[in-house]
Amino acid sequence: MDNANQRRRRRLKQQKPTVDESEEVSSLEWEFINMSEQEEDLIFRMYRLVGDRWDLIAGRIPGRQPEEIERYWIMRNSEGFAERRRQQLHLKKRSSRLPASSSSLP
Repeated sequence: MDNANQRRRRRLKQQKPTVDESEEVSSLEWEFINMSEQEEDLIFRMYRLVGDRWDLIAGRIPGRQPEEIERYWIMRNSEGFAERRRQQLHLKKRSSRLPASSSSLP
């Protein structure tokens, strides 16, 4: 009976899962992650200290997941996203230059 159990366990161990629950997403489909200046500063300082240990860095920022921190880092520091960063900065600058609508009319 022990041999049968051992064979069954070995067989189960060798079987690969048939359903892959994770879905790979292209980095081109990523949305930009908005971080506060304090979060950005902490991420950069922590990265210098611990490297790409995203779980440690995320543990210092309430409400942020390690995957989110890593994605932010990749998007912030890779050349592939440089053009998108420039577009985001341009849009932010344009929106900050727009005059506020005044509630009182002459």
